[in-house]
Order: sequence, then structure tokens, then C-alpha cells
Amino acid sequence: MVEPVGNHYVVARPVYSENLFNEEHEKLHRYHKTFWDHLKLYFRCSPQRVKKIAFGLFPIASWLPAYRFREWILSDIVSGINTGLVAVLQGLAYALLVNIPPGYGLYAAFFPVLVYFIFGTSRHISVGPFPVLSLMVGGAVVRLVPDDIAGNGTSTNTSAIDEERVMVAASVTFLSGVFQLLLGIFQFGFFVIYLSQSLISGFTTAAAIHVVVSQLKFMLQLSVPGFNEPLGIVYTLESVFSQITKTNIADLVTSLVVLLIVFVVKEMNDRYKAKLPTPIPIELLVTVLAALLSHFLNFEEKFNVAVVGKLEEGFQSPVAPDVGVLQKCIGDGISIAIVGFAVAFSVAKVYSIKHDYPLDGNQELIAFGLGNIVGGSFKGFASSTALSRSGVQESTGGKTQIAGVISAVIVLIVILAIGFLLEPLQKSVLASLALGNLKGMLMQFKEVGVLWRKDKYDCVIWVVTFLAAVFLGLDIGLAAAVAFQLLTVVIRSQIPSCTVLANVGRSNVYRNRKDYTDIYEPEGVKIFRCASPIFFANIEFFREKLITAVGFNPLRVLRKRNKALRKIRKMLKKGELQVTPKGLICTANHTHESDDELDNNRIEELDQPTNVADLPIQINWGADLPLGITVPRVNIHSIILDFSSVSFLDFSAMRLLQKTLKEFVRINIDIYIAGAHEGFLDKLERCAFFDEEIKPSMFFLTIHDAVLHILLKKDIASSPKLKLTKEKSNNDDYIIITSNGLRSRECM
Repeated sequence: MVEPVGNHYVVARPVYSENLFNEEHEKLHRYHKTFWDHLKLYFRCSPQRVKKIAFGLFPIASWLPAYRFREWILSDIVSGINTGLVAVLQGLAYALLVNIPPGYGLYAAFFPVLVYFIFGTSRHISVGPFPVLSLMVGGAVVRLVPDDIAGNGTSTNTSAIDEERVMVAASVTFLSGVFQLLLGIFQFGFFVIYLSQSLISGFTTAAAIHVVVSQLKFMLQLSVPGFNEPLGIVYTLESVFSQITKTNIADLVTSLVVLLIVFVVKEMNDRYKAKLPTPIPIELLVTVLAALLSHFLNFEEKFNVAVVGKLEEGFQSPVAPDVGVLQKCIGDGISIAIVGFAVAFSVAKVYSIKHDYPLDGNQELIAFGLGNIVGGSFKGFASSTALSRSGVQESTGGKTQIAGVISAVIVLIVILAIGFLLEPLQKSVLASLALGNLKGMLMQFKEVGVLWRKDKYDCVIWVVTFLAAVFLGLDIGLAAAVAFQLLTVVIRSQIPSCTVLANVGRSNVYRNRKDYTDIYEPEGVKIFRCASPIFFANIEFFREKLITAVGFNPLRVLRKRNKALRKIRKMLKKGELQVTPKGLICTANHTHESDDELDNNRIEELDQPTNVADLPIQINWGADLPLGITVPRVNIHSIILDFSSVSFLDFSAMRLLQKTLKEFVRINIDIYIAGAHEGFLDKLERCAFFDEEIKPSMFFLTIHDAVLHILLKKDIASSPKLKLTKEKSNNDDYIIITSNGLRSRECM
């Protein structure tokens, strides 16, 4: 019964052990499905299930019939045009990161968008090239097709190298798409949970640094070979600075001017986004202006600048991936697949929460996998989503992926008709545009200080991920970062927080005794909490902390007591001890005997419970013992283990826990376990945890139940009158006010 009194409540109920609670309250029998039950359910076929699967595989079938044409079409068209213009420029710019001709970036901005329109579940992300993925594909490209180190920079050699690199990029993209598709089919969309926000932030920041370094050769127009190996960024910078005197001043000045303009205008867009009807399309304006200046002022001949060059009109025939490349790039394919999905899903999740619609992680994997397979077949490179491009699509009013199709139409127009207008554009302008979109990633450095103040583990993960990705490369760095992150989880669970609790405010609240002043600790009772699962890796730590909390090692005390009993029996047999009403008195001079002599090659017997049945007197281990017999004093009689935070206990830990509890029981210390979750006792019973020494009756619903039970047991034992009253009473309810002020209403 609960009685509210103002902002307090008064609860009157029995002190419940788990057994007593289950006796008074009948539990429902629930049938737990087996693996075969789940398998049958998964493969069950019905019209409703077929419909659900069809709508799941083709999300377009669910949202397109409900499309509000009159309300949304204008917004989607405006958004699609803006997004398409940005996609064209980013496709050209990010192709430089892949180390292939810029025109192939348009294919990466076209095909995946159409595939995602049919199979994707997000309504707002813009699918296409992403700088981090482009750089990862470029690393594989440079590793398999290095620069012409012989210096034979003829047009024939350059064309052959470009063709090989395009084929490598397409094959790696196809492979990453296959991995994504398989992960989606086998329902592995959950794996993104292993990439924490700190890891993703540190990784993308490191990728931004790689992008900056990789674009220096286009901004300065230097012949810098690719270094796709650990410390490759150091070698790249060394190569850049060794050739710094060969810098093309025209490209450098153009890059700096474009960067300055882009940064200033983007800052204005951010600051006045509430007042601007649409963000200023600065990338488009800069590109048009730079192409016009380069064409009419003939920059290529006058200043020897590198330009985009001829863009092939139309599409190329689809090609099969190179099997040799696939065999050499399995690691690259896996890392690209994981990073691409993780970034896209994190962005999509932001918009799904903002606009309140569901996302399907497994379907997203299928959509991106098919997009990369199709894109790779048409000589594109890996796609995901870019934060800036998705921001444009959503902020300009995009409602659905109709905006994505409109953006693909804009890219199609450039591919088929007006691509030639971009031929005089300097590559340094594209490099600057790529860098101009990295502001958000580079600003993530601010997170280090915030994370350090909030969670030092997350801060260390961020820093380690950043350093690993910068110096080891993006592929090895990602693997190292994930391994380190999982290691921190193991460390945190292997070294759990263990505390001694005390009663706060004479209520049913128990907290860390070090944090409060108004505390009460029942005499002879220790309350110990472990805030972690207990398993094979941390059970020893748990045992050590428990021993430290109680102040003695129970096994050592048990052995000392058994040794003392051996010595007492030996002295009684020799007549050196005399039994008196006051206890045992030594009647002979003390003679020292070593522990080895007392062990008598029967060390295993010392770990057994003490047996005093054959002695003429009951031994009081808390009193003074005869001269020459010393046993550690034990000043507690009960231990309560708070298992409310123990989510699981594995078999290895269970065996050692049982052994530890038995050691305490054998030195006459009562053990109680409180707050164990549902099913905990059932598992212990299945694993034969209980015996004559460890019994189910030690389990209580709450810490307070266990404490009141101990105090009541102590009061009854110390007061024969109370015990007699209890036995004679016909009413099972009675009230006890213990000496410590805790009020208990007990039903026995």
C-alpha cells in the first residue's frame, strides 16, 4: 500500500526476499521463442509479409503514391536545380581526389542518385561524391597505378595511366557496392553502432587534413607522386616543400582568391541564412567567372596553368570490374563500404529526426550498394553524401528525392550538352572549391576541448582516431581506431566502478558513502555495488575490490581458523589446554610450531568449513584465544551485494563468484544479493550455482529489504522477549523500531 503525504510517500509492505515475493505474487509463464521459432517466423510467407517485403525493398512504392504534387513539386524543382549545380562542381572537384580526369566525377554524381531514388529511405540527403570516400578510392588508385616516375609525360603515357586509374576506381567502387549490398541483405545495418560519434568526427577531420594536403599539388601545380602508405602524408608534404620553388604563381594566386571568396560568402550564408531566401550559390558564380576569365584571357597559354581539358560528351559503355584489382583491394572495398554508409546514415538520421520519418539501416545499405555497383559499372567512383550538398537540398525546400532526380537531370545536361563550357576551368579552382567545403570538418577540432570536459574516454578516442588516420592512412587508421575504441569498452568493463554504499537520510535510499554526510551504516554490515556486468575479464577485479571493501581476505581468515582448530585439538590432546567457564586456558608453556608443521600435508582441508563439533566448547573467534593462537578479527557479520547494475554474469565468473561467496559463508558471514534482474536466479539455478552453502534465500528485491531483514534478524536474536512475542502472535504483521531509527513493517 502506498500513502502519499504531500511530496512524500509512505509504503507499507513486507520485507521481500526473492523467494517470498514469488510465493506471494504468481508469475505468468511466458513462452520464450527458440532459434527455430524465429527462423520459421522469418521465412513465413503470407500476402501481408510479401507486401511488407516489397515496400521494404522498394520504398518509392510507399511514398511516391502519397506525393503531394501541388504542394511539393515547386520546392523540389528549386531544390533540385540548386543541388544539381553544386553536385556538378563537387563531382569535378572530387574527381581530382581520386586522381582521375574530372569528367568522371559527373558519372559519380548521376547514377547513384537515380538508384537511391528507387531504393533509398531518406527524403533529404543528396547522394553523390564525398571527399573522404574520394580520397580513400584515390589511395587505392595511386597504390595500384603510381605516377609516371620515369618522367615520360607524353600524352600517350598520360592517357594510358588515366585509363588504368579510371578502371581501378570503378572496380574498387563496384567492390565496395557488393560489400554494402551483402551487408544489407544479411541485415548487418546495426554495425554502424560500433562507429561512435567521436570516432566518426576524428576520422572525418583527419580525412579533411588529407584532402588539404592532396590538393596542394593542384593549387601549386607541382608533380607530386601519391604515397598510399603509413606516413604517406609526411612524404607528400616533404615532396611539396622540396619543389616549392617550382610553384605556378598564377595557380597559387587563383587558388587563394577563390578560397577567400568562398569562405567569406559561405560565412555570410551561415550568418544571414534566416534572412536569405536561398543560400548564395558562390561555387557556381566562382566557377562561371573563373571559366570565362580563363577562356578569354587564355590563361593556359599565357601562364601555363593546368585546366580541366576536354570533357567527353555522353556516357561510356558499362564495363565489368577488373578481377585482378578486386583481389588486391578487398581491404579498401570494406573500409570504403563501411565509412560511406556510416557517414550517409549519420546525416540521414539527422534529417529523419528533424522531419519525423523512419529510416531503415539495412535498406540504406542495399540502396548505396546498388548505387555503387551501377556507378562503378559506368566508370564512376564511390558515392555517399556530402554534408554541404545535403544541406543545400534540405535548406532550399527539398521535400523528397524528386529533388534528387531534378539534380541528376542538371548533371545529365552538363554531361550531354554543356560540359565543353567547363573545359578552360583551372584545376586549381576545383581544388579550392573542394577545400572550401571542408570548413565544417575542420571546425570539428573544437570538439576536443568539449569532449575532454565531458568524457575523457571519448576525447582520447577522438585524438587517437585522428592521429591514426592522419599518419597511418585512412584505411589502416580506421581499423586501428575501431580496435582502440573497442579496447576502451573492454577496459571500462574490465575495471568497473565498485563502491561501498550507505543509507542516506534514514530512508530507503543508498548511495556512495563518500559522497554524503548524513549517512547511516548498519553495524557489521557492508553494502557493496558493482556498476558493470561481471564476466571472465573482470571477476578477479571484482573479488579484489570486495576484499578491499570488507578489509580482510576470507580465504586467509578461513585457513587461519582451521589451523587454529588443529592446534587447539593437538593441545587438548596433550593436556596443554583446559576448558573453563571463561573459555580455554593454556596450562603449559607456549611452544612455537610452524605453519608447515600444522598443515601436515593436508592444505586442501584448510579451505573447508570450520568443524567444532568434536570440541568441548564453542569457539568465539571474536574473543581472546589461548596464548600462541592468533586469528584475524572479523568485524562484520553481513555483506549485501547490489547487483542492480549487473546486466549479465557469464559461467566463468559464476564459478569464481560462487567460490568467493562460499569463503565468506564459511567464516560465518551472511551474504545477501539485492536488485538482481529478471531471470538472474533462473540462470543461476540452471548452472547449478546453489548448494547447501549458497542458497536462493540470499536474494532480496532491494538493498533496503536486505538491510531490514538483517536488522530484524539481529534484533530477534538479541531479544528473547521479542522472539517469544513473535512466536505467540496470531497476527503475522508487527512493527519494529530498531535502535538505528530505520522503521520496518515485517510480514513473516
